[in-house]
This record gives sequence, C-alpha cells and structure tokens, in this order.
Amino acid sequence: MNWILLIIGGLFEVGFASCLGKANETKGVVSTYWMLGFLVCLSISMLLLYKATQELPIGTSYAVWTGTGAVGAVLVGILVFKEPATFRRIFFLTTLIASIIGLKFVSSY
Repeated sequence: MNWILLIIGGLFEVGFASCLGKANETKGVVSTYWMLGFLVCLSISMLLLYKATQELPIGTSYAVWTGTGAVGAVLVGILVFKEPATFRRIFFLTTLIASIIGLKFVSSY
C-alpha cells in the first residue's frame, strides 16, 4: 500500500509542476487558479510522501517520488507544453523508469 501512496504522490508532483507551468503561461485570475492548483497538488504530494516514509526507507521513497514526478513532468512537457521529444530525452527517461522499477525490486519492503 505504501508503494501505491508513493506513486500517487509522484503523480501529484506532476500535477503541481504542470500547474506551475500553466500559471507561468497565464495572467490575472486564471494564473491565480493555477497557483491554487499548484498548492493543492503540492500539499497532497507531500502528505503522501510523508505517509509512505512511515514504512519505507526515506532514501528509496524520495528517489521513487522524485523519479515518478520527473518522468511525468517530462511527459507532460512533451505532450502539453510541446517540448522536444529527442532520442536522448526519451533514452534517459527510459533509464529513469528502469531505475525506479529497479529500486522497487531491490527494496526489502
């Protein structure tokens, strides 16, 4: 269950990064709404990370949480913000995903 909370927390990290990107693209009240979404996603993400670290090691938890967020943020950047999907970016994204999966398999929890 803690691994699921950790992955969901990483997805909320993607949410707060995406909200931050959208807030930078907008002005006025719309930007304020995106910043509110940023704060909500940030709070939920941190809460889920905290809950997961009550049972899982902090080093592994933080690596999986940030890795999940990084993978998701890059994918959102490519799909939503039209960032380039170069071979190198996809290659290193793939190695990051493999590392996250590897941490899960070598963890004794």
